[in-house]
Amino acid sequence: MLETKNVTMQFGGLTAVSDFTIHVGDNEIVGLIGPNGAGKTTAFNMITGMYTPTRGEIVFNGRNIAGKAPYVITGAGIARTFQNIRLFHEMPVLENILAARILREKPGLFESVLHLPGYLRREQKSRTFALELLELVGLLDNAGDMAVSLPYGKQRRLEIVRALATEPKLLLLDEPAAGMNPQESQELMDFILDIRGRFNIAVLLIEHHMQVAMGICQRLYVLDYGITIAEGPPAEIRKNKKVIDAYLGVDANA
Repeated sequence: MLETKNVTMQFGGLTAVSDFTIHVGDNEIVGLIGPNGAGKTTAFNMITGMYTPTRGEIVFNGRNIAGKAPYVITGAGIARTFQNIRLFHEMPVLENILAARILREKPGLFESVLHLPGYLRREQKSRTFALELLELVGLLDNAGDMAVSLPYGKQRRLEIVRALATEPKLLLLDEPAAGMNPQESQELMDFILDIRGRFNIAVLLIEHHMQVAMGICQRLYVLDYGITIAEGPPAEIRKNKKVIDAYLGVDANA
């Protein structure tokens, strides 16, 4: 589904990510891990069109999307969340979901202004879809609440649901377990596994919480100073000396 080929991102004389090459298959959960400053979010920003790579290709379903605008990439089937939650805080929960549906329903200007029948049908379709999503993830009772009033865990869940409202084929999650306690982290793992199966999507996630990364990812890529130092299933990554040194800064035998 997704393949990056020797993708590199330079900022002036600084190389943030070098020759980044990964692949994500249909319905797969793949993790991208590494110490702070390793280049993980930069990689996400290139995949989602926020940065244009200095060189390399990003191929999604056979199409090179490197350098395309974020809305074009989202329309192609890639949605994401952010390390710092980016909701429309002063809008109700339901309106957050409806905002994402504009990408798929694409109301015309005159239809919207005049509230023509076609516009009203699409609006009702979007509202029904949004309410069904909220019910699936246990947020239906919060549909009328302001997003800013939700507890942290529910805000995380809402951001993921808003991404799902764009009907992605690939969902990118940037540190979804950040700030969560052990119980919330376990609930998040169950949630990700559930939506992967329910919506038949692939997931690529950045995660510092090793219990989450090791617990749900089928494969892991490890970045350090913008360079991929390891790739493989969690059982192999857990014992990899380069990975241990990158995280701990000591010899693996210490």
